[in-house]
Amino acid sequence: MPTKLEIEEKVVEMLKTVYDPEIPVNIYDLGLIYKVELSDEGELAVDMTLTAPNCPAADFIMEDVRMKLESVEGVKHAVVNLVFEPEWDKDMMTEEAKMELGFL
Repeated sequence: MPTKLEIEEKVVEMLKTVYDPEIPVNIYDLGLIYKVELSDEGELAVDMTLTAPNCPAADFIMEDVRMKLESVEGVKHAVVNLVFEPEWDKDMMTEEAKMELGFL
């Protein structure tokens, strides 16, 4: 059985495979993931936001996140909470994401 740290690392790796269909950068590097909490029992809670509250792909993205996270060894159940506080802005992106999107 993987350690909690190993599971959390795999969770981050998995989050980096999820993309907003309209943006060529993954949701983790975009800064859309606000919180990742893993309990000792394998319950995973993720708080995430979207680049825009009216994102037409919101349901698709959230379901993609949940399904991928539940496929990580050591995660028994994943709950994905959509939050809009604090409001997302481009300063939350990684340097790589800013370069990819031409913000640098």
